[in-house]
Amino acid sequence: MFKLFRFLKPYWWQVIILLLATGLQVYTTLRLPALMADIINNGIVTGDTNYIWMTGLKMIGLTVISALGSLVSSYFAARVGTNFARDVRTAIFTKVINFNLLDLKSFSTASLLTRTTNDVNQVQNVMIMIFLIMLRAPLFLVISIIMAIQTAPDMSWIILVGAAAILGSAITIISIVMPKFKVFQNLIDKITLITRENLTGLKVVRAFDNENLEKTKFKKANDKLTRLLIFIDRILELQNPLINIIFNGTTLLCSWVGISLLSKDFAYLGNMTAFAQYVTFVMMSFLMMSMLFVMLPRANVSAHRINEVLKKPMRIRWREKTSGMPEKTASVEFKNVDFIYPEAEEKILDNVSFKAVAGETTAFIGSTGSGKSTLINLVPRFYEATGGKVLVNGLPVENYAKEDLIAKIGFVPQRGMLFAGTVRSNIKFGVPNASDEQMKKAARIAQAENFIEKLPDKYNSHVAQGGTNVSGGQKQRLSIARAICKNPDIFIFDDAFSALDMRTDARLREALKEVTNDTVTLIVAQRVSTIKDADQIIVLDNGKVVGKGKHFELLKKCQVYQEIVKSQLSEAEFKKEVAMAGRAKYD
Repeated sequence: MFKLFRFLKPYWWQVIILLLATGLQVYTTLRLPALMADIINNGIVTGDTNYIWMTGLKMIGLTVISALGSLVSSYFAARVGTNFARDVRTAIFTKVINFNLLDLKSFSTASLLTRTTNDVNQVQNVMIMIFLIMLRAPLFLVISIIMAIQTAPDMSWIILVGAAAILGSAITIISIVMPKFKVFQNLIDKITLITRENLTGLKVVRAFDNENLEKTKFKKANDKLTRLLIFIDRILELQNPLINIIFNGTTLLCSWVGISLLSKDFAYLGNMTAFAQYVTFVMMSFLMMSMLFVMLPRANVSAHRINEVLKKPMRIRWREKTSGMPEKTASVEFKNVDFIYPEAEEKILDNVSFKAVAGETTAFIGSTGSGKSTLINLVPRFYEATGGKVLVNGLPVENYAKEDLIAKIGFVPQRGMLFAGTVRSNIKFGVPNASDEQMKKAARIAQAENFIEKLPDKYNSHVAQGGTNVSGGQKQRLSIARAICKNPDIFIFDDAFSALDMRTDARLREALKEVTNDTVTLIVAQRVSTIKDADQIIVLDNGKVVGKGKHFELLKKCQVYQEIVKSQLSEAEFKKEVAMAGRAKYD
C-alpha cells in the first residue's frame, strides 16, 4: 500500500493544507469539553451568568472554526484521493499498453481489467479514509488522553480498559478476514473472465446450445463469491455490537466512578463531565481506527495486485533514440534467428535466415504451429529474438527507438481489430493527420470503398467496439486500409486475407502493387492462391526453413510445399500445377 504513496507527490501542498485543517479541527473540537467544564465549575456552580455567556460564545466560535476545518479537510481528502486514483489508473494503462505479447501473457485480460477498476477503487476509498481518519483519529486519541488525564487523573485507568478491549476485538477480526480478501479478489477476476468469455464468444455458446453449461460455470463462481462475502460480512458485522458493548460499558464505568468521586467533592462535576466527553473522543478514535484497520487488509491486497503490474519488468527495452543510421532502401533481414518462449523446451523458430527487399513480396507458409506468425511478430518487436539478428533497413531492431521502428511498419493482424469510433477514425488510426484523399485512396486499394460508400454516413459511419457491427471481411479490409493509409516502408499481412473471397483477394493483391513498389511486403497466408505470385516464398516446418523460392520452383523441389498445395487443390489441378512447374524457368 505504501509503495503507491509516490503518486501523492504532485499533491504535497494539498496534503499539507489537509493536515493543517485537520489539526485545526481537532484542536478546536477538543477545547470544547474543557470550556464546558469551566462553565459548570465557574459559571453554573457559582451562578456567574456573564461567565456562562462569555464562555458559551467562545464555544460557538470554536464550533464554527471546527466545522470549517472539517469542510476543508474533507474537500482536499476527496480531491487528492480522486486525483491519486486517476494517476494510478493512468500508470497501469500506460504500463499495460507498453507490454509486449509475452508480458501480457503474465496476466489475464480479466485480471488486468479488475486491477484497473475494482482494485484502484478499493485503494482510493481507503486513501480517502486515511486522510479523513488516519490523520484525525490519532490526534484525537493522543490529545484526548492527555487532556482526560489532566482533567480527572483518578479516572484515567478507564481509558486503558476501553482501549485494550477495542484493540483486542479489532485485531481478532482482522486476523480472521485478512486471508479472505485475496481469495475475494481472485474470485472477482474469475467472474470477470467468465463474463468476458461469454460476451466475446456468445455466437459459439449459442451455436452449440451450451447456455446451461455456461450458466452453471457462472453460478458456481458466483455462489462461491457470495458465500465468501457472507462470511466476511458476518465477521465484520460483529464489530458493531462489540464496539457498542465496549462503548456503553466504558460510559457506564465513567458514570459509576465519577458519581462515587462526586459524592466526596461536588466541584468534581465539571471535571467528570469533561472527562466523559474526552473518553467518548478516545473511544470514537479507536472505533474509527479499527474500522480503517479492517478496510486496510483488503486495500493492501488490491495495492499488491496493482504493484504486480506496475513493477512487472519489461522483457523488451527500447532505446530513447535510434542508434545508427538505417539504410534508405527498405529491407527486412533475418540472420540465424532463434526464438523460444520462456520456460518452453522446444524452439518455435530455429536458425531462420532470409532477406526481403523493397519492391518484392515475401510470403510465409507452413502448417499450423510452424512459427509463421511468431516470425513476423519479431519485426515490430512484439517478441524479442532469443538468438540471431533481425534487421530493418539494415539496422538491428534493438537499435531503434520505438516510434522510429513502428513508423516504418504497417501491420495487419490475423484478426482485424477495429476500435469504437467511425470508419474515418479507424482508417486514420496510425496517422490522425492524414488527408481525406489519403484515407480514400487507402480504402479504394483495400477494396473497402464500395461498402463504405453504401453506409448511411459513409466515412463518418459509426463503428462499434471491436467492429461488431461490420462483417469479418469488411473488418479485415478496414484493417488493411489502416495499414495502407500509414504509407510505411514495410507491410506485414498476418493471414490478413483469410476472410476475403477469392475474387476480392485477387483484386486487392493487384491493387496493392500501386503502393508496394518501394516497400517490403511480408505476407503470412494459409491459401496458396494468396502467395502464388510472391517473389519469394519461405516454407516453414516446425520452426525451420525447409524451402525458399518461387511457387513453381518450390513445387518442383520442396516436399512440404507440395503437400500444402496438394491439400488445397483437386488431383487434376495439382497435376496441372506440377506440369507447369516442370516447364517453368527461374531466374
